[in-house]
Amino acid sequence: MFMTAAERESALLPVRADLGRSPFVRLRELLGDARPGMPAISMAVGEPQHGVPSFVAPVLAAHIEEFGRYPMNKGLDELCEAAAGWLGRRFSLPRALDPATEVLVLNGSREGLFLAAIAAARFVGGRRGAPAMLIPNPFYAAYAAGAVAAGCEPVYLPATAETGFLPDLDALSEDLLARTVALFIASPANPQGAVADHAYFARMVALARRFGFLVFSDECYSEIYTGCAPAGVLEAAGPDFSNVVEFQSLSKRSNLPGLRIGFVAGDQKFLARFLELRNVAAPQVPVPAQRVAIAAYGDEKHVAENRRLYAQKFDLADQIIASRYGYHRPRGGFFLWLEVAASGGDEAVALRLWREAGLRVVPGRYLAREQTDGTNPGRGYIRVAMVADRDTTAQALHRLVSVLG
Repeated sequence: MFMTAAERESALLPVRADLGRSPFVRLRELLGDARPGMPAISMAVGEPQHGVPSFVAPVLAAHIEEFGRYPMNKGLDELCEAAAGWLGRRFSLPRALDPATEVLVLNGSREGLFLAAIAAARFVGGRRGAPAMLIPNPFYAAYAAGAVAAGCEPVYLPATAETGFLPDLDALSEDLLARTVALFIASPANPQGAVADHAYFARMVALARRFGFLVFSDECYSEIYTGCAPAGVLEAAGPDFSNVVEFQSLSKRSNLPGLRIGFVAGDQKFLARFLELRNVAAPQVPVPAQRVAIAAYGDEKHVAENRRLYAQKFDLADQIIASRYGYHRPRGGFFLWLEVAASGGDEAVALRLWREAGLRVVPGRYLAREQTDGTNPGRGYIRVAMVADRDTTAQALHRLVSVLG
């Protein structure tokens, strides 16, 4: 296929401004050639550092020959059944999910969220005005990338302390909702750790059905929490799950980010259309990895131990940070969202922590976008990933307090 001159020129243009750039690339540019003032500790990337579950290696070894098979894109029937069974045990669902029509296996939730946006733009019709996708701000970058790839306008919904770090559903105009294709929500939220309750999900689902859009609920942090287990969107979806889709992953729940496996569950009509796209465009999950996932969704001991280790580290934060920087123990997830405007602002603090303490953290503005009024809900915050071991985390928090006071 030959490209015209205009097409060749377009292909060389920089990434669209509304897509943005990786926060980690921006962080590398901010730190530049500056050397860490102490032995480096990275608290920037949300990559779990707890141990891989003990069952992983034996399961892989037992099924090593299955690397010689092309996997079906939908995933093994046994894994869809395991995922549906786990959802039924974990959440108070209005009915059991049908593994054959209401569950699809993903190559990690990231690619699923991205490609689901493209599928949604072809599934949701009758929009009044330019099609839009609603995204909490701050947000996970795959949401915006999917919206842009789908040809939809990303509309960023501020999730600030004033709104409980979740988007204010009452602030959404009917004109905006009438042109919405999908609304992304993360609960527990990345980075703030806020958790949507059943009533919040129910209001969101009611809006989706009234205006004919999809809810994409990213719940990959649902198994890391303080206190009560977070609600899930499918609990508020009613018996047909229409307009509602939940994304899950083993990355955080089971400390398996490198396995690249998760699943999506919910609205069967949308999932049928999504599978059509996936069959021609999505990466399949190797069969041995799916066997590991079946074992993972059948075991809760390693998940409980994972939560215990995170709880120990948040206990440290309670003691070491205490009431500084607007700290509050998050209800879910494994990030601290610290207010540092009084200490010089997020970029200045990130650079200072690296130069003086060897701590690598992410400026909050890099995880968000400017709103139409010019404000950025992440400005003045830093995100701190509590993923290292307990002793390293204690050292890092003491360094942070020593530098910032």
